[in-house]
Amino acid sequence: MTQHGQDDQERPPGAGRRAWPPRPPEQPIFCPVFNEDYAIRIARDWNVKHDGAGFVTRFEVESEFLRRYPVQQAGGRTILELWVPAEELDDFNAYIVGEIQLVYECR
Repeated sequence: MTQHGQDDQERPPGAGRRAWPPRPPEQPIFCPVFNEDYAIRIARDWNVKHDGAGFVTRFEVESEFLRRYPVQQAGGRTILELWVPAEELDDFNAYIVGEIQLVYECR
């Protein structure tokens, strides 16, 4: 799961596609989260407030590839995410299975 704000245009980058676009310079780490409830909270409570809209996407990545990124606990025990350096996003994209799906939107 990952969350996005309005800056990501009307449709979040990646939604309906098979890859994430490059990260902007001010976002050097791509942080997909494992918990949909947490992703919705970020989209609703942070992205809407700061960007005017929030989106949550769902996607799958080959598990063997993901082993290179340790799971990070970003707060409570259910707030788990990966920290993928922006310069490794092309490699990450190569291991996405299927399309990136938009699962939640709020404005």
